[in-house]
Amino acid sequence: MKGMTRRTPDLAAIAATVTVILWASAFIAIRSAGESFSPGALAFGRLATALVALVPIVVVMRRRNGLGRGLPPLPRGRGLVLVLVYGVAWFALYTVTLNWAEQHLDAGTAALLVNFAPILVAVFAGLFLGEGFSRRLLVGIGVAFAGVVLITAGGSGPHADWLGIALGVAAAVLYATGVLVQKVALSHIDALSATFWGVMAGVLATVPFAPAAAREVAAAPASDIAAMIFLGVGPTAIAFTTWAYALSRTSAGALAATSLVVPALVIVLSWLVLSEVPTPLRIVGGVLCLAGVAMTRGLIRLPRRRARASAVRVASGPVIQSRPVQSRPVESELEKCEVKP
Repeated sequence: MKGMTRRTPDLAAIAATVTVILWASAFIAIRSAGESFSPGALAFGRLATALVALVPIVVVMRRRNGLGRGLPPLPRGRGLVLVLVYGVAWFALYTVTLNWAEQHLDAGTAALLVNFAPILVAVFAGLFLGEGFSRRLLVGIGVAFAGVVLITAGGSGPHADWLGIALGVAAAVLYATGVLVQKVALSHIDALSATFWGVMAGVLATVPFAPAAAREVAAAPASDIAAMIFLGVGPTAIAFTTWAYALSRTSAGALAATSLVVPALVIVLSWLVLSEVPTPLRIVGGVLCLAGVAMTRGLIRLPRRRARASAVRVASGPVIQSRPVQSRPVESELEKCEVKP
């Protein structure tokens, strides 16, 4: 019809939506595949599959971005050390720990605990990178910590125990460590190369689990093998690519809220697919965790205190007013910190 304009699809929004769905489904796939695979074997199978799937993605993206043909060159010096450290901490240790946690936790509780990682990033950055703590960060950290206490106080149940809670918190610590090391590494290497070589480091670190993976694949049903392959192709290779695409075309602040949708989506999927739901107390704790993360990212604004104009009069001299404190760099970095299963 005349006068009607065809709307072009928002590809960035589509990419972000695909990413969130894949990340949420990863918690379900890990829980399901854990019936047949040990934590280390599942991690090796996932990362090996992801590495194979990443090869054509990386080659195409490097060519499209004018970065050359073939695979990215291996970083050298400090860049190589940082990539190896974050690859082992994030892709290897975090993946094994999360797999282990989900053998003792329902998928929803695991997702709620892992989403505590941005708070840990803020704490680590404030303590070790000298970036300090603003009022917004302190309030957000306090609210999120209260949420973790409630999740822990949820007690044992048919789908959760104390070992699972401890492993979930450990997974969040490993994730936060990987994020901070990656941020330093990105000053020496581009994001695409860091992802590829980070996954490579994760594969090499989990090679000792390869024999167990071979044995367990031979005995596993086709559905659990498909879940392992899906974890490597979907939430790892594809999701990292679609998120990078969305982030390159949308501000980090606008995308920050999307990761907060993941735990809620995981709980719904876990209920529908696995018939597992966290206890009400853990859900309340998870809401507090997400609210605290949202506060640190500026998605929930704290009420402003009345500015007190501090004035100093010397005889009949002019009034000197205090300047507003500038926001800390860690707050802008938190807007870029997304939790990926």
